[in-house]
Amino acid sequence: MIVTATPDLVLDVLEAADPVTQRAATAKLDALKSSDADFAATMDAEAGKAAAEQTATKVSEAQSDVVNGAPVRMIKAPASGEVYRKFEAFILQTFVETMLPKESEQVFGKGTAGGVWKSMLAEQLGSQLAKGNGIGIAKQLAAANPAGPNGAGKAG
Repeated sequence: MIVTATPDLVLDVLEAADPVTQRAATAKLDALKSSDADFAATMDAEAGKAAAEQTATKVSEAQSDVVNGAPVRMIKAPASGEVYRKFEAFILQTFVETMLPKESEQVFGKGTAGGVWKSMLAEQLGSQLAKGNGIGIAKQLAAANPAGPNGAGKAG
């Protein structure tokens, strides 16, 4: 089977699109194709329309900010020790991955896919081991840095 990348990808995207949006895009393309207008001039006109709409949107947002104030962003800080637990999980993942058998094509598969499956298994095993008591890396790091990972003290 021969696969031609560009037409196949374009058709796949077109088939995955919303039918209403697909018909609208097809109609716009047909209108551009049937008109004898210069493509570059048409694109510049469309870009101008889009810029005008974007400017109008920014003005309306600025007016709403005056009334309501700036939007508030809530950033959730990680739980105490969570960063250290994730670090320990990463270290355990590395340990587990080196312990897994090298010649395991029958279990994980061949090539890159087998390597990905093996890595995913090691990642999950490391995460589960760290959720328990782990090997103590997270506890030692938490004890060494009582202010947390975002504390005022700098390492180094």
